[in-house]
Amino acid sequence: MKLSKMRLTWVPTVFLAAALTAGLSACGSVEQAAQDDCTSIGWQIGSKGYQDCYKARLYERKLDYSLPLGDKPSPSLL
Repeated sequence: MKLSKMRLTWVPTVFLAAALTAGLSACGSVEQAAQDDCTSIGWQIGSKGYQDCYKARLYERKLDYSLPLGDKPSPSLL
């Protein structure tokens, strides 16, 4: 009986970990995300509008992922 209880708690944990790994590995680069943003709204790669959109989105995404001014990265505890 204890073994079946352990299996029931272990299985969802494994699936959750697998889902998170798959979700995070699906994240591409900042450049790919900016490209996807612009193509999803209809810009054709290579057009003037696409280049402007790509540069703007790339800048916005880099700001989103950068550290605030004055912050220093801290070492991971892992």
